[in-house]
Amino acid sequence: MPSIKKTLDMTPVGMIFHIVKTPMETNGETLEMEWELLPGNDGTPVHIHPYAIESYKVLEGQLEVNTNGEWKTLKQGEELTVNKGVPHTFRNPLDTVTRVYNIHSPAMKFYNYFEGLCNIVDKLSSGKKEKLKMNLIAVTYLSMLMKKYKEEMVSVNPPGFVISVMNRVGKIMGLKV
Repeated sequence: MPSIKKTLDMTPVGMIFHIVKTPMETNGETLEMEWELLPGNDGTPVHIHPYAIESYKVLEGQLEVNTNGEWKTLKQGEELTVNKGVPHTFRNPLDTVTRVYNIHSPAMKFYNYFEGLCNIVDKLSSGKKEKLKMNLIAVTYLSMLMKKYKEEMVSVNPPGFVISVMNRVGKIMGLKV
């Protein structure tokens, strides 16, 4: 059986994920990670998880979480759970690292999604740690990844039709995720 990376270093997009409990270790019940969100990290595009809940517990710093268009600031020790189908995103508003304990339940293929994201970041950044610029190629790869893991992650903004078009563009270009 292939080994699972325990650290997904995505410094060029402002995140480092440390895998705490793999889906194999939880019989598929959860994927549990400790995140390091780098200073000023803007998080992800607004998205939903159609079949899973996601929870956050701030271990250090602050996390701003947007659910249904409303921002809430979580401080150290505070937690928030986002139910299935609820649009959400997050960001680190501080100029220091924020550490968050994150759980996706059930685990589904979230590990594969995040590993794919890490691989895309590595490819686009050529292994460098500088901030990754969002350009047409980056958006195309990310759209293809979201389409591949549509049971786990569905984009709200940008809307699904944009993700579908960019996925098609990527296939035409011969890109692989």
